[in-house]
Amino acid sequence: MIDVQRLRVLRTVAEHGSFNQAAAALRLTPSAVSQHVAALERSLGTRVVERSTRGVTLTQAGHIMVGAAESVAAELTHARREIDRLGTGRTQFTVATFTSGGRLLLPGALSRLTSAHPGTVVHVREAEPEEGLLLVRQGAVDAALTYHFDGPLPGRPGRRTAVEWTALMADPLHMVLPEAHPLADRQTLDIAELAEEPWVLGCLKTEAYLRRYAERAGFTPEVRGTTTDYFFACSLVAAGLGVSLIPSIALASALPGLRVVPVSPPAPARHIGVAVPRGRGHHPSVATLLRALQDGAAAAS
Repeated sequence: MIDVQRLRVLRTVAEHGSFNQAAAALRLTPSAVSQHVAALERSLGTRVVERSTRGVTLTQAGHIMVGAAESVAAELTHARREIDRLGTGRTQFTVATFTSGGRLLLPGALSRLTSAHPGTVVHVREAEPEEGLLLVRQGAVDAALTYHFDGPLPGRPGRRTAVEWTALMADPLHMVLPEAHPLADRQTLDIAELAEEPWVLGCLKTEAYLRRYAERAGFTPEVRGTTTDYFFACSLVAAGLGVSLIPSIALASALPGLRVVPVSPPAPARHIGVAVPRGRGHHPSVATLLRALQDGAAAAS
């Protein structure tokens, strides 16, 4: 039988990339961490980590076992909540969300959830996409409203994912310019046409996308403003500080004095969806939330 504590230790090693950092997080000695991992390897008959002077990396077997560790942790957390519900008659339900998606989609969905399940106590916590997915894998939240750019859902390679992903909507990015800008009346714009412009950014992930695109187009963007709030970024554009690249759902409350221009195809987009722990999609509260979010996304699209 596989020891649950050894799985917990392996998962922490995977998160931190070293025995020393995992030991600090677990309040154990590095020797104790190493012994737990070695004992797990003996019980499995194969290595789960590769050790080097630069730290440790998971083997293919290690990725599989970390996936199992996350599933076990999620199941134990769910069992704890079910036991609490038996004692109180109330179900605790936690949703993680990124800000702009939560503002657009969550209020109506949560109203439907609490109407359909009156004994449910809802908690909402703000989280960036990677953090939201991690919280789902750990069983710390029941669902995460999140997104990813073009490409697969973020996760560790080489193992079965511990989350179920339901796609909700595409959220294209648009160019946002001051209304007096010479290109403000264009029907579409290629980002390379704004190579000489100063930029204002409202999200680190948008910045990463812009810099990748700019590198392919042969220019380095001059960034004059960096925020974590799209509304603030729009206010800086309206003030003439620069231009910006902003997702469509964040433009619902855009300020006057701006022009929004679609990006020339193939236009960049965020892919918004909801992640839940594997096997929990049919739980009544989760299913109600998923249906409500799908309806809300369809209406928004």
